[in-house]
Amino acid sequence: MTQTVVITGASAGVGRAVAIAYARRGARLALIARGSAGLEGASLEARAAGAAEVRTYQLDVADADAVQRAADDVVQAWGSLDVWINDAMTSVFAPAWEISPAEFRRVTDVNYLGTVFGTLAALKHMRAAGQGTIVQIGSALAYRGIPLQAPYCASKHAIQGFNDSLRAELLHDGNQVKLSMVQLPAVNTPQFSWVRTRLPNHPQPVPPIYQPEVIAKGVLWAADKGKRELNIGGPTLKTRLGNIVAPAFLDWYLSRDKTGYQGQQTDEKIDLATWQDNVDKPADETRDHGAHGIFDDQSRTSSFALWAATHKPLVTGVLSAGVGLAAAGLLRRR
Repeated sequence: MTQTVVITGASAGVGRAVAIAYARRGARLALIARGSAGLEGASLEARAAGAAEVRTYQLDVADADAVQRAADDVVQAWGSLDVWINDAMTSVFAPAWEISPAEFRRVTDVNYLGTVFGTLAALKHMRAAGQGTIVQIGSALAYRGIPLQAPYCASKHAIQGFNDSLRAELLHDGNQVKLSMVQLPAVNTPQFSWVRTRLPNHPQPVPPIYQPEVIAKGVLWAADKGKRELNIGGPTLKTRLGNIVAPAFLDWYLSRDKTGYQGQQTDEKIDLATWQDNVDKPADETRDHGAHGIFDDQSRTSSFALWAATHKPLVTGVLSAGVGLAAAGLLRRR
């Protein structure tokens, strides 16, 4: 059966990688983003990768009406809506007191409300059909805020709360629509070359960094299985565990220049007067940036933690066998 998949933020980064992964399955793809060059590039790459059909929608996910019109058009054209993935995002790198109210609002509008609007647009059709899967692209920062990214972290926390509330409501109604949230580690995407920043050096994801194709594997698995939540990468698991066990220690650790501040910047100085960001307008309007950022040389192409999370029966069986063999060995020695 050919799936119909809608992806927001599809022109670059994780959204682009997810689009190409679905294209290789032969899915019908509806790609949503603001930048025309990025959208065109994503469409061409998806078609070349084997997508059954591709439709593009150049719009801002903060515009609820535009998002709903796109969803309605997809269903009218293809008759169904199987998977909706909310990935669009933007960010501002600076101490909270250097970020304006308008910038806080804009990040919230895109990251949080864009996710809400996309979810509601999908639900209009999925609830009526009694089936479908919605995947929210989250982050370890949905549970643990870090310095210099207050608007982004807050928006991911908000998405997590929204998702939990909505899931309970769907369960109450007995609706078969599935919700999944995929929590990401640091990823090598173009966003770090077009976020708004007031830092002296080029922004970077806090290492270790993963390639977007690693994330795409997890997203497709979560959508296929209807997994409630998927944590990708060891750093995501460690961050969540650390925040449960020792949140005050993490406060102190992240407050240090070497970790929470220098860890989010390269050694490359930037000219803030000429730096161009994508907060108010797309950064891929005239140039297609693709899925990858500038950190290919230090990015991981696989994740054992992701493999283990997506092969739990096998991992559990191996661990059980190992425990059994160890116990048998102890008994023999006795």
